Amino acid sequence: MTGTIAIFGGAGGMGSAIARAVKALGYAVHLIGRDAARLAETAAAIGGAGFSVADVEDEAAITHALAEAGGELAGLCYAVGTINLKPVTRLSGEDVARDFRINAQGAFYAVKAALPALKAYSGTASVLLFSTVAVHQGFTAHASVAMAKGAVEGLTLALAAELAPKIRVNCIAPSLTKTPLAAPLLGNETMVTAIGAMHAMQRLGEPEDIAPLAALLLSDEAGWITGQSIGVDGGRAMLRTKG
Repeated sequence: MTGTIAIFGGAGGMGSAIARAVKALGYAVHLIGRDAARLAETAAAIGGAGFSVADVEDEAAITHALAEAGGELAGLCYAVGTINLKPVTRLSGEDVARDFRINAQGAFYAVKAALPALKAYSGTASVLLFSTVAVHQGFTAHASVAMAKGAVEGLTLALAAELAPKIRVNCIAPSLTKTPLAAPLLGNETMVTAIGAMHAMQRLGEPEDIAPLAALLLSDEAGWITGQSIGVDGGRAMLRTKG
């Protein structure tokens, strides 16, 4: 069974990789993001997709974008995030509020607005949200983003319980991945190598490492998987290969 999957962050490295992966499974794709030119470029690159422009801090814009995605959705993917790394003494109230708005509140708005279309799907629809390895491992300078993404994992569990059995809800928790969002942290090869060495797999992630699992979770093939937060992190959350 196929249908349309709406992907927030569809013009970013993660979102576009997921769009390619779900399209390869036979689903139609509707991309949602802030940059119309990048959305159009991504839509063309993956062989055609609908797209809408929306800021995830704007509930009305999210609602409008999902209305443009259509009255029936097989899935919703919220691949949006922030990497705001500051020690707690340098975090402002607005830093924390913005991280929460983009990561957690935006996900809530997106799911709420998509519910009628997800419920209209003839099969079991799917929602996929994104957390971070920093929720499961304590990292310095991660207080704001870990707090916001921790809320995403709580939202995943609550929605999975509330929306079952018609809608499945899952979450992926990546480690640092080579995307445009992470580019400021990856300014030189020495830094890339050093951070990569902290992972059991001895490298950073690529969007293509995560997209296959994302596509599976969004598809009907994962029909008995819900309420899960799954790490795709090169072993970072669970493994220590050096003393």
